[in-house]
Amino acid sequence: MLNIEKIYDASIVLKEAARKTDLILSKTILEGNEIYLKSENLQVTGSFKLRGAYYKISKLTDEQKSKGIIACSAGNHAQGVALAAQKNSIKATIFIPATAPISKVEATRKYGADIKLIDGVYDDAYNAACEFQKETQAEFIHPFNDEDVIAGQGTIGLEILEQLPELDAVIVPIGGGGLIAGIAFAIKQLKPACKVYGVQAQGAGSMYQSFVNKKILELPIVHTFADGTAVKRPGELTFDICMNYVDDIVTVTDDEIASAILTLMERQKLVAEGAGALSVAAAMFNKLPIQGKKTVCIVSGGNIDVNILSRVINRGLLKTGRLSHLTIELLDKPGQLKEVSSIIAEYGANVIRVRHNQGGENTDINDCFLKISMETKNANHFEQIQKALTAKGYRIASNVQ
Repeated sequence: MLNIEKIYDASIVLKEAARKTDLILSKTILEGNEIYLKSENLQVTGSFKLRGAYYKISKLTDEQKSKGIIACSAGNHAQGVALAAQKNSIKATIFIPATAPISKVEATRKYGADIKLIDGVYDDAYNAACEFQKETQAEFIHPFNDEDVIAGQGTIGLEILEQLPELDAVIVPIGGGGLIAGIAFAIKQLKPACKVYGVQAQGAGSMYQSFVNKKILELPIVHTFADGTAVKRPGELTFDICMNYVDDIVTVTDDEIASAILTLMERQKLVAEGAGALSVAAAMFNKLPIQGKKTVCIVSGGNIDVNILSRVINRGLLKTGRLSHLTIELLDKPGQLKEVSSIIAEYGANVIRVRHNQGGENTDINDCFLKISMETKNANHFEQIQKALTAKGYRIASNVQ
């Protein structure tokens, strides 16, 4: 059974492989509150996953190591297993969903692992890995439903208590539940009064649904760009630990996750992937009762695919009102654009794109649509500009393509 001694043992073993990541105070994530960021995005391999994988592999016998190891992962666990296998000279075969970011796949390959891409999501890769394990008898390194893996992740809880003994709450991203299971177990053993909260992407809330219904549920589909947490069904072991030691679980939308990624980049100079920013999104959008409490957000990973980073930033700008789009219906005559631009400039917004379209079949012959994209301070700033334009007689159009 999982016990605190095993987590302490893991912390000793991991000194040779993992970093003790910094705990960074942020006063801007949630105004008026002390939010601390546990920067596992700066961990070796770019995520917390190395901890559990390395500790699990360290416990294998020589006979088990000789047969090789198998793992399945959306990318971060794969890298942790591959690096641990490389350090121990063990053959590793990793099953990865074909939808995983190329950057994660190639990083895993560079550690020397044999990669097998499987169509679908994590659960499909898991099923393929299980079939391969039956054929080869290699040791399967589960990404979350394993006591040694959970103990390895639990070392984060020990570090947090050492770095901030007076903490009141910790917010943890959840996929299959290995991270929160380890952290919750460690913290509740040593500081029971500390609240442990979990957060999942709204489109992949398998643990959330299971927690609310007090029984394990499997989702028919998962849909989120936070690929590291796209799990249809939580683990039995992790679910049991969550039911006993986690105080609450909430969900956040993809737009809220994108906003959190943008905030971490701008205000903290930290790069987080979707799964890594879940905890910060929960804090930013007031999903949990943490006002006035010393709260730690686990930034669990930083391996974001650069190919989608620009899209994520753009979505974050839209969500926070920093990027606004406006369509104005007006008469097609000289001077209109100049006056509209003057009003926008007067309110301190920056026009970055303008498009002029002639009116449609349900408008007057002389009508046109002026589509403007601009940089604004926030949603209130955009609303002020709309009111100013309306006061000058301009008509704000909606649902215009």
